[in-house]
Formats: sequence, C-alpha cells, structure tokens
Amino acid sequence: MPDRIPQRPLAVVTGASSGIGEEIAGQLAARGYDLALIARRDDRLRQLADRLQTVHGVTCAAIVADLASGDDRDRLCEQLAADRHRLDILVNNAGFGTHGFFHETSLQRELELIEVNCAAPVHLTKRILPWMLERRRGWVLNVGSVAGFTPGPVMALYYASKAFLLSFSEALWEECRDTGVSVTVLCPGPVRTEFQRTAGIAPGARSSGAAPIPVEQVATAGIEGLLRGDRVVIPGYQNRIAAFLAKFTPRTRALKTVRAIQEARRRQSRQ
Repeated sequence: MPDRIPQRPLAVVTGASSGIGEEIAGQLAARGYDLALIARRDDRLRQLADRLQTVHGVTCAAIVADLASGDDRDRLCEQLAADRHRLDILVNNAGFGTHGFFHETSLQRELELIEVNCAAPVHLTKRILPWMLERRRGWVLNVGSVAGFTPGPVMALYYASKAFLLSFSEALWEECRDTGVSVTVLCPGPVRTEFQRTAGIAPGARSSGAAPIPVEQVATAGIEGLLRGDRVVIPGYQNRIAAFLAKFTPRTRALKTVRAIQEARRRQSRQ
C-alpha cells in the first residue's frame, strides 16, 4: 500500500471574514496550517478560502455559522470533531461592540453581544480544549482588547465582555500549565477594521488616545505570543503602558476619562 500522506495541522478561526480574524487566518495559512474559517458572511468567507488555498496551497473550509446561536455553535463543533486529531489552534476572534448609553441601546443587540463575545468562546473552548488536552498539544487564542482592563461607560457591555474574556483566558492559562496546551488572550488597542462601523461609531471619531496599530502587526503579535505560550499579549507600547497604568489609576478617574472619550465619539457619530 502507498504511504499515507501526513495531514497538516488545523487551525480554526472565528470571525474570519474581515479584520483581525482575516489577517490571522492569512498568516496561519502562510505558516502551513489548514484552516476552518468561521463567519456569517458566506460570500466573503468563500472568497478568502479560495484566495488562501491558491496562494498558500493549504486546505480551507468555509463554514457559515451564526455564533450568537447555541445550535449553530453545536453544529460547528460536531463538524470539527472529525478533525480533532489534528486541531492544533483555536482562535476565538468573533466579536462586536455597541455604542451608547446602556439604557438607550437595543436589548436584543446587547444580548447578541454577550452570546458572540462571551458565550461563543466559552462554548467552543469547552468542546475543543479537551481534545487538545487529550493529545497534550494545542493553542487557544482569545481576542480580547485593552478595553478589558477598565470599565467603559457608553460602551458598558463591550468593555465588560472583554474583561470577562481577559479573566477567563488567564484562568485557563494557569489551568493548562504543564499540559502541552496553552491559552493566550490578545488585547489590542485601536485597530483600523470594520469594528467602528459595526458599533455605530463614525470612522473619523477619536480613538482611546493610542495611535491605531496596523492589523498585520496585531495578528503577528498574537500568533507569535500564542506559540510562545504567553498569557497576555498587548501589541504596541502605548497600549502596554495604558494597561499597566489601569492597575493603579483610581476607578473614579478611569470611569470619567473613558466616559469623556466615548461621549466625544458619540457626538462625532451624530454629526
């Protein structure tokens, strides 16, 4: 019988149709990973899969799923189970924000945010992490934000969701120590992606104060930190300083500062 052709390791990337997820997918393909690309937008997902297969010679599966749906998440995990023996990397990148005072924003949209930003990473990691632990090999990258280091008036639920992801990821990093599996949280600051438009923020509205970092730099920092086994990765020295200072800034001052920034962005978005 002919020798069996070895299979490439598989990486799963959620929110892969744009922004940080798309860039991470491209960089993992360049490193020789087959990919399971997850998003809601079928056309963009398939275009990305075709491009990465052509350029890098890897196999890319475009899987359309609404990560706000528990049923869709279950179906996704069942599809991935067939490749559990080679699933090396899980990137929980899908997420979005809402902008506005909490009493004014849509309840349905806020509940969807909790499902996508919090429940989906928990759900997928809960199913996939045991496969990695069984093989004593694997890496989980959760895409958080520097927003996770402080409360965020006028974006209350988004900031809270990233704080949840930061705490969750750090706890899993410790639980998985010495198992051959590592969990990393990537906490970028401002990045030029579709995030602002999705959150209802004007493209030209002021950022948190730090200069936006190119998405390519954010993805590279996340992948390199993940494979090193870092617990937390914060791209950009300004963002690292901000995260450090957040530990010592009085909460009342931090709340007022963030509120002033977000209210200014809100005014710009309404002009």
